Amino acid sequence: MWKGILLVLAGACSFGILSTIVKSGYHEGYTLGELCSLQAGFGMITLWIIQLLSRRPVLGLKNPDVRTCFLLGSSTGLVSITYYQSVQYIPASIAIVLLMQFTWLSMLAEWIIYKKRPGSLQWIAVVLILAGTMLAGGIFNEAPAALNWKGIAFGFIAALCYTIFIVVSGRAATSLSPVLKSAWIITGAFILITLLFPPTYLINGRFIGSGLWIWGIPLALFGTVLPPFLFSKGMPQTGVALGAIISAAELPVAMLAATIFLHEQVSGLQIAGVVIILSAIVLANAKRRK
Repeated sequence: MWKGILLVLAGACSFGILSTIVKSGYHEGYTLGELCSLQAGFGMITLWIIQLLSRRPVLGLKNPDVRTCFLLGSSTGLVSITYYQSVQYIPASIAIVLLMQFTWLSMLAEWIIYKKRPGSLQWIAVVLILAGTMLAGGIFNEAPAALNWKGIAFGFIAALCYTIFIVVSGRAATSLSPVLKSAWIITGAFILITLLFPPTYLINGRFIGSGLWIWGIPLALFGTVLPPFLFSKGMPQTGVALGAIISAAELPVAMLAATIFLHEQVSGLQIAGVVIILSAIVLANAKRRK
C-alpha cells in the first residue's frame, strides 16, 4: 500500500511542477508553441522507445482501442496548449487552481454521460471546491492585472479538456498496456500541436542555438513520461478513490514551486482556499473509498 501511495504522490508532484517549468521557459524567451511541441515530441519519442524495448506487441491504427487513444490525444494536446497559455497571463499558482476544476467537472460529466448521479457528499464537495477556488484564486486580494480574464478563460478551458480526457480515458482502451496507451495518446497530441504550431525551431537554429532542446527534457519527463508510468503502477495498489485524493497533491506542489522558484506571492487567503479544495477532494472520494 505505502509503495503505491508514494508512486501516486510522485506522479502528482511531477505534474505539479510543470507550470513553473513552463513559466520559466517564457522568461527565457521561448514561445507557447515551442514548449508544447517539445513536451509532446520528446515524450512521444521516449514512450515509443520504452515500448519497443519492452518487446511487447505494437498495435496499429486498425485496432479500435488504438484509434480511440490516438483521437484522445487531441484533448491532451489542448490541455497543454490552453493551460500553458493561461500561465502566460496569470500566476502559475492561480492557473493550477483553475485546472483543478476538473474534479467537479468530471463528476458532472459522468452524471450527464453515464447517468452516474453524484451523492450528497459529492455536491457538498462541489460547493467547497468553488468556494475554495475563489479564495485560492486570489479574487479578494489580487490586483486586477494579476487576474487577467484571458488567463482565467484559458485555465477553465484547460479544465474542460482535461475533464474529457479523464472521463473518456478511464473507460477506453483497457486492453492496451499503460505504455502503449500513453504512446498513442501522446502521438495524437503531438500531431495536433504540430498542426497548430509547426516546429520551425528545427530549421531556424533555435532548437540547438538557443538551448531550446534542453527544456524538452524536463517537460517530457515530468509531463508525459513519469506521471503515466507512476500512476499506472501506483493506482492499482491504492485504489481509484485513495489515488484521487493523493493525486490532489499536485495543487499544493504547484503553488509551492511557484512561490520558491518564481517568487510568486501567496497570501493566507489563498492557502486557506487550497486547504478547502483539498478537503473537498477528500470528501468527494470518501464515500467511494468506504
